[in-house]
Amino acid sequence: MSKQPAPAPVRHSVVVEAPIARAFKVFTEDFGSFKPREHNLLAVPIAETIFEPRVGGHVYDRGVDGSECRWARVLAYDPPDRLVLSWDISPRWQIETDPNKTSEWEVRFTAETENRTRVEIEHRNLERHGEGWEGVRSGVDSDQGWPLYLQRFHDLFPGKAA
Repeated sequence: MSKQPAPAPVRHSVVVEAPIARAFKVFTEDFGSFKPREHNLLAVPIAETIFEPRVGGHVYDRGVDGSECRWARVLAYDPPDRLVLSWDISPRWQIETDPNKTSEWEVRFTAETENRTRVEIEHRNLERHGEGWEGVRSGVDSDQGWPLYLQRFHDLFPGKAA
């Protein structure tokens, strides 16, 4: 039996008019200001989205009733250059509790000039999700996936970069 090659990662990027340290800080400290509230696995509306800025931290949504949905783990935290997080959401769009069945997304921040930063997201190891992984890939690659997050992140900064 031959092993199938791993699927290509999903990659998207945006350029913002901000120094690298500010872009990194806004991405981590203000993640909830650009994460779409409609992306919600809770039974109630989201009150806030929290990004815990440390290895071992989580990204989670807190509902208006206090319930929580921890949907990512911080695997690497290297300010202001990069983050690596798990994607703990299954192909059924439910929380995946088995870390062996989660993919990961890396966010890289690259200074193009003193006041301009390229932010790149690479979502990889999607095949780890098992049966149905293609739906996860198409979801994060669609206009309602990473491109939407990056556009809303971009919109937090004044200027013309895209």
